[in-house]
Amino acid sequence: MLDFLIHKDIELFIYLNNLGSTQWDGFWLFVTNKFSSIPLYAILLYFTYKKLGLKKTLIVLLFGVLLVLASDQTSNLFKYSFKRLRPCHNNDISSIIRIVKEGCGGLYGYFSGHAINSMGIAVFFGLLLKNSYKYLFSILIFWALVIAYSRIYVGVHYPLDVITGMLFGVLYGTLFNKLLIYFLAKIKI
Repeated sequence: MLDFLIHKDIELFIYLNNLGSTQWDGFWLFVTNKFSSIPLYAILLYFTYKKLGLKKTLIVLLFGVLLVLASDQTSNLFKYSFKRLRPCHNNDISSIIRIVKEGCGGLYGYFSGHAINSMGIAVFFGLLLKNSYKYLFSILIFWALVIAYSRIYVGVHYPLDVITGMLFGVLYGTLFNKLLIYFLAKIKI
């Protein structure tokens, strides 16, 4: 069963990856760059500041950093436990895929750190700000999905890598949001 799932995952990756074209490569390289999301993070912190004030925003920022640290460490734990080669390092398929990103990353790719981090941040801030900004949660989820797909497009992750990352991101984003809300209710600022 596992072999069947992995085989289908590779087939789906090859299909999705080969949908790309050189016309779109620059766009997807921009999307997949971790620094391209900094303006969005700044906007989220500004919205948080407007809703909660400076002191609570600093606490939110701390929880956001802890979320990313936990996400990164979990992703790395899985990568080095499962040791599944990234598509761009898989010699069995390298001749039939598009590797758009120079320097494909580490050797192992299960599961995507970009996917867990972007979905974790989306859920964390989406839940925090959903009552203040009507469409923000949906926009953030869409943004996280685009980031996740970019990893397939540029040739560094299989679909299961990004799906697993997104699922963990939902879990971590929800957990850290609940911990934040609990913490904020307990302190007197």
